[in-house]
Amino acid sequence: MSASQFGSRFVITTFGESHGTALGVVIDGCPAGVNFDEGLLKKELERRRPGHHGSGQIVSGRQETDAPEVLSGVFDGKTLGTPMAIIVRNQDARSQDYSVIKNSPRAGHADDMWKNKFGHSDHRGGGRSSGRETVSRVMAGSVAQMMMKHVSAPTKVIGYASQIGPMTLTDAERAEVSKKDIDSFQARFPSSRDQEVADLLKKAQDNGESHGGVAEILIQNPPAHLGQPVFHKLKSDLAMAFLSVGATNGFELGLGFEAAEVKGTQFHQGPQDAYGGIRGGISTGESILLRVSFKPTSSILDVAKKGRHDPCIVTRAIPVLEAMTWLVLADHYLWSKTDRI
Repeated sequence: MSASQFGSRFVITTFGESHGTALGVVIDGCPAGVNFDEGLLKKELERRRPGHHGSGQIVSGRQETDAPEVLSGVFDGKTLGTPMAIIVRNQDARSQDYSVIKNSPRAGHADDMWKNKFGHSDHRGGGRSSGRETVSRVMAGSVAQMMMKHVSAPTKVIGYASQIGPMTLTDAERAEVSKKDIDSFQARFPSSRDQEVADLLKKAQDNGESHGGVAEILIQNPPAHLGQPVFHKLKSDLAMAFLSVGATNGFELGLGFEAAEVKGTQFHQGPQDAYGGIRGGISTGESILLRVSFKPTSSILDVAKKGRHDPCIVTRAIPVLEAMTWLVLADHYLWSKTDRI
């Protein structure tokens, strides 16, 4: 199977299945001399795990330690510039829970699509189409974040849920997200209504129901001039990165689809954030606002009640989207160093 690589300069190759021995990533292209922050790596993996900051009742019950093992590419606390390999081992897989779906694919999942496409697939936990695959992305994104801290310390990436089911952040709440500890909210929904969202998801989980939602990514102080003008626009690579995450079904930049409703004089003479911090496919140096929508989780009714599934993927996906953002930024930063003599 091809297409398990991402990036042009900062290149990652991910591997592993949901119920296999381990999942991991090989990172090629990270320059030598970057401080390797093992604490940051562990923190990001912890943020991706179910049960962050009291969210245990509204996410999957699968509990993996996700303890990273760095196999290569680091010495004396710094990157070597050689390929880096990092793995985490699976410890809490319950393969017997998936014996029924071997010959009876779950509605909305990719079980039958993978089997029909490749002729042979791992049905246990969804194999490589499982959300567990994203642990490799988070490990890679952590290293990309380390690199970007080395070359562009002011750059920040903030992810949060702006909508879960029928609950949506107000404009005032969205304007305050950079001042809040997003992970302190159970559903990563930075609002006084966070508990209402948690109650909504707990009820959905009990009833075998699920919800979709929207996540937003705010990039503050990005380097200017990232992105290529034609086929590798910064926005197109960000869109590809986000839409490669399972359960995503929509992407917006800046004003997004609302731009279709306003006149040109309003759009081009209005606030600069209407562009979302990217013009001509190239970053302006202003904040970049991105939005991605998620469909309701596919496991519903009795399947959801019997298994260990998330009633809404948005909460868990935010660290993954942040990781993909760091990967795109790192890739385009390295690319920008060769744009002119």
